[in-house]
Amino acid sequence: MKSNAKNITLASVSDFFTTEESREDDRRERVQEIPLSELHPFKDHPFKVKDDESMMDTVESVKQYGVLVPAIARPDPSGGYELISGHRRHHASELAGKDTLPVIVRDLDDDAATIIMVDSNLQRESLLPSERAFAYKMKLEAMKHQGARANLTCAQLGHKLGGKKSRDILAEQVGQSKNQVQRFIRLTELIPEILDMVDDKKIAINPAYEISFLKKDEQVQLLEAMDAEQATPSLSQAQRLKKFSQEHKLTWESMSAIMSEEKKSDLDRVVLKNETLKKYFPQSYTPQRMEETIIKLLEKWHRQKMQMQER
Repeated sequence: MKSNAKNITLASVSDFFTTEESREDDRRERVQEIPLSELHPFKDHPFKVKDDESMMDTVESVKQYGVLVPAIARPDPSGGYELISGHRRHHASELAGKDTLPVIVRDLDDDAATIIMVDSNLQRESLLPSERAFAYKMKLEAMKHQGARANLTCAQLGHKLGGKKSRDILAEQVGQSKNQVQRFIRLTELIPEILDMVDDKKIAINPAYEISFLKKDEQVQLLEAMDAEQATPSLSQAQRLKKFSQEHKLTWESMSAIMSEEKKSDLDRVVLKNETLKKYFPQSYTPQRMEETIIKLLEKWHRQKMQMQER
């Protein structure tokens, strides 16, 4: 009879002197100080890290107190770690002259990592439309993947989580209607230059949504038409541009004709350029102070006019 001794695994000496409690403790998440150089940005991270006033405040806080909330990262197969949350803290630490960042390392698949990355950033007070658009898109795709794995018999594979469609769950989580979520996601179809104009509030979200249905080459032409006419489309103009595109009738001439139209809001508005106003005000006056002074002068002129008519 053959011996099974070769299949016996002997316990190590340390196993005899460790308790289940200590072994469980070894498995718990710990905060680690990881060199900044070993932390890489999340792939296609949709949130912008800017050197604005808020960042400068964060830098000062890091200098005085350090990073109080640990970042979250996962091991990067190519080396180091991929940041999931904490990109602003990472950049602030660099500007503050720090060498390391407190990090909790987790083993996460792509979908779980994407959802944590989006959720941790959606809590920010101010988000650009482009950030919200790409964040919603990334999270929705991750939720669909998770739904597909959890419910392989679903007729609409990847669309349901616990009996609900993933886009409905996402809308509930972000506190918006599913139509609004879809409208934001649609903005990811805009070319970068037009999406920047949405972020800069030069184009409103509703017209931008309509423009997103234009083909990429049509959007490039529209960008040139807007520059030539020094105008951006209203909602009704954007809807007509979309209709012409769908009917294969959108040309440079039709774009220029639409963009050259006078909007009703323009007809009711008087615009005075800064160059004109600066002739009549001290150099130290800000645009706001100039506006306040003009309003006061107009009110004074109106009162005097009324008094003259009463005499």
